[in-house]
Amino acid sequence: MEQFIVSARKYRPVTFESVVGQQHITTTLKNAIRTGQIAQAYLFCGPRGVGKTTCARILAKTVNCQNLTPDIEACGSCSACVSFQKNASFNVHELDAASNNSVEDIRYLVEQVRYPPQNGRYKVYIIDEVHMLSNAAFNAFLKTLEEPPPYAIFILATTEKHKIIPTILSRCQVYDFNRIQISDIVRHLRYIAQKEGVEAEETALHLIAQKADGGLRDALSMFDLLVTFSTDRKLTYANALEHLHILDYDYYFRVTDMLSACQTTEALLLLDEILRKGFDAQLFVAGLEEHLRNLLMGREQATLSLLEVPETAKLRFQEQAQRLSPSWILTALNLTHTFLLDFRDAKSARVHTELLLLKLAHLQDAIELAKRPVVVEEKKK
Repeated sequence: MEQFIVSARKYRPVTFESVVGQQHITTTLKNAIRTGQIAQAYLFCGPRGVGKTTCARILAKTVNCQNLTPDIEACGSCSACVSFQKNASFNVHELDAASNNSVEDIRYLVEQVRYPPQNGRYKVYIIDEVHMLSNAAFNAFLKTLEEPPPYAIFILATTEKHKIIPTILSRCQVYDFNRIQISDIVRHLRYIAQKEGVEAEETALHLIAQKADGGLRDALSMFDLLVTFSTDRKLTYANALEHLHILDYDYYFRVTDMLSACQTTEALLLLDEILRKGFDAQLFVAGLEEHLRNLLMGREQATLSLLEVPETAKLRFQEQAQRLSPSWILTALNLTHTFLLDFRDAKSARVHTELLLLKLAHLQDAIELAKRPVVVEEKKK
């Protein structure tokens, strides 16, 4: 049996061009290599699974490539590239600061920096999760980071930039990685599905991308999970809903119609159905808040592009938004947001959620009451 390789590793980018959703980073790095303005230390910051370590490895591979392409990409065929691809390069050193965070580990690394590369131009040191280093380790690293040998390049990666001491930040070129857009994740998942011979519904890919919250590695892990569950290598919207534990859009459209029509009984019964399926009340209201926000954006053609949902869902948001007044949507959104802020202090999550639904069901009456003119009686003499 052929050994299974997870998609996050199998389809890991090996060139700047193949990096997903970080064009501002890759363009800057390619320009630095083109002009020879390669910094001595880089700090890659951003959420998990957005390509920090991947870009660090591509940069380490490219700066030592002997036959760069016109697009400033590694050729993949020279001796430096081949040794890198086989994990046998003596010019690239990776250190996991989460498990090697003591001052002795950094001192050992500093000792290794003293020796120039035997082949290639640069020795590249990639330190992942650098925020895990102790203060003593940071201090032992300062002098080398400020005045390294001309052949040494340090690439630090972290998910928690605020934990890096200012003296380290001032010695590095800081690159902030973005959360990857849903459209970019969907496009990449579609490409992998075609490569793997998986028949995937577009709505299922959108669901995975939304659940991933900007992390491509998380999206690929969920994709592998759903493909493994499927016996016929088909990725359907229904299966994605079931295994990712996500509430269908349809629930939010239905509950919004019920609340706007003051159908309190139906709304409470729908909430009971959702809770019996094992969904958390806070998760339901957070989804309702997102739904109301999408309705607000769907009222105008100019803001329709801000909806990160499939095209079929955009039409439903437009249709429902036109049936509701802007004041109702905005007030409901405000009430829902306040509910989520107060949720932690609630003694009973269910009662707290039912109270919110009752308020939303009678929201139109409150709006009409607020529109009535105020009559002030004159004081009798």
